[in-house]
Amino acid sequence: MIELPTDLPAELVPLSWLIGVWEGSGVVDYAVGEEHTQLEFGQRVSFSHDGEAYLNYSAASWVLDDDRTPLTAETGYWRLSRTLVEGDPGPAMLPGQGTRPFGTPQAVETLRASSGGFDIDVAIIHPDGVSELYIGQVNGPRIDLATDAVVRTAGAKEYSAATRLYGLVEGHLLWAWDIAALGQELRTHASARLAKVD
Repeated sequence: MIELPTDLPAELVPLSWLIGVWEGSGVVDYAVGEEHTQLEFGQRVSFSHDGEAYLNYSAASWVLDDDRTPLTAETGYWRLSRTLVEGDPGPAMLPGQGTRPFGTPQAVETLRASSGGFDIDVAIIHPDGVSELYIGQVNGPRIDLATDAVVRTAGAKEYSAATRLYGLVEGHLLWAWDIAALGQELRTHASARLAKVD
């Protein structure tokens, strides 16, 4: 059963099933030439909001070994894709001017795409110098994302594109992540099954 917070901004309702802390395990399976990486990992993912029209996202992963060796972390923001207007805050620390837009379910409904879902933008930043901007769609309890841009620092490893799929299946958050990295075309990289933590 999905419980919606009472203070949820209307724009977050299509993404509301993500809100909470999820934990579980998954597998990495990625080959580069003769090297084939296969491992099991644990992961903790959090989706929260602070009253604004976006979700805060963070994830931490570790190898399922005796030392719980850290694997990676990422942080970011998820929101419905739309043109920002005067009532929206920004850029930077500038406050919005006038009425906040899309404050009612009826107004948010005007953002629904012809396919039946809502277009979304997702920004994810990694500590290894990679930043990803995804565009995609949330359609009920399913989210499909593909990178629109990948930005890397000069010292980051080669990473050029990715897709991600999220779904709510029998109360679990399932996800799959394909990447194009280290000279490889877009291919399967990792997937996991997470349960909601109280």
